[in-house]
Amino acid sequence: MRTAIADVRATTVTVPLEAPLRHANGAHWGRFVRTVVEVETADGYVGLGEMGGGGEGAEAAFRGLRPYLVGHDPTQLEALRWKITNPTAGLYNNRTQLHAAIEFACLDIVGQRLGVPVHTLLGGKLRDAVPFASYLFFRYPDRATGAGAVRTPDELVAHARALKAAHGFTSHKLKGGVFPPDYELACYRALGDAFPEDRLRHDPNAAWSVEEGVRFGQAIAGLRNDYLEDPTWGLAGMRRLRGMVPVPLATNTVVVTFEQLAANVLDLAVDVILLDTTFWGGIRPCVKAAGVCETFQLGVAVHSSGELGIQLATMLHLGAALPNLTFAADAHYHHLTDDVIVGGKLPYREGAIAVPDGPGLGVTLDREKLREHAERFRELGGYPYDRDPGRPGWYPLLPNDRWADPDRDEPLDPRG
Repeated sequence: MRTAIADVRATTVTVPLEAPLRHANGAHWGRFVRTVVEVETADGYVGLGEMGGGGEGAEAAFRGLRPYLVGHDPTQLEALRWKITNPTAGLYNNRTQLHAAIEFACLDIVGQRLGVPVHTLLGGKLRDAVPFASYLFFRYPDRATGAGAVRTPDELVAHARALKAAHGFTSHKLKGGVFPPDYELACYRALGDAFPEDRLRHDPNAAWSVEEGVRFGQAIAGLRNDYLEDPTWGLAGMRRLRGMVPVPLATNTVVVTFEQLAANVLDLAVDVILLDTTFWGGIRPCVKAAGVCETFQLGVAVHSSGELGIQLATMLHLGAALPNLTFAADAHYHHLTDDVIVGGKLPYREGAIAVPDGPGLGVTLDREKLREHAERFRELGGYPYDRDPGRPGWYPLLPNDRWADPDRDEPLDPRG
């Protein structure tokens, strides 16, 4: 029996992190800001979606979509895609991430109405749990406790050991682009020495020149590398670099559309495509992209974009259904101190998270937590994603002040 969308609601929340996370483009200021989306049908089902960032802008964007969506049958997912992200009108909208959140919710609704999990709608699960890599960041200390700083090789290894002991990770990803490449190389090698049986990957967020990437890539050739992720920017830069390093290259920045995927197939620049259910516009586009990668023997992995439990569930259903998933997934999830789903954070066991088997996405919104974290957002507001107090005036390719100084403690702006 058909139904129709009756309402769309968006709530922006702020969920605290263990400590502020640093990256090539700035810092996460001790919290993630996310927008939780609820799509309600005429027959009373509520599907959940999630989008990164938020605030009044995101909530207004979803309100703007409401006239397009009310009355739409949530099973008509291809019509939904064209309605929201019509590629022939691409000059006039940039709605990929908005579409992703709505698609999550519609798949959640369809699964609930049929009484099956989303992975069944994707063709069935091939694994009961999805393995994850530890996602390691250079971190500022927590402002309240002074704990949690990660700056030196020893601090990085100690943090990785603690995560491995707690969650069982056997792959480790270091987010870089913060300190000079040679310093990060020493940190990465320290991980290799500390975990000789585990897999490694490094991601400087495209902050390096091609030549810096070549030097780094050649220097890590003897380690157990999964891949080197986005060492430089652009398909042309990645293509140049790929011809000079003996390590597979991965991306979540230069291949995030089907046009870019086609360009990469025709003139190879990247070996592993990182599929992000938000950046690619939903779960189903990721499945389609994975099929192309299977055909052309490109590797795939599941990418993280700072998700709470709702988007994490989409990653788990995607990871469960992909036959060519050969790498552990990424997740920022273990840096969070809380979640907005009933039961709290989903647990890691032996480095993996179990795939939900309940109807739809298999997670339920905790309304008290939603209220609590929405109030925190109203209190703290957003934060400047691209600002890091340790590098004032910093931009990725400027010759001066490119890197933080590893020999001094950078002050953390208490205004966040």
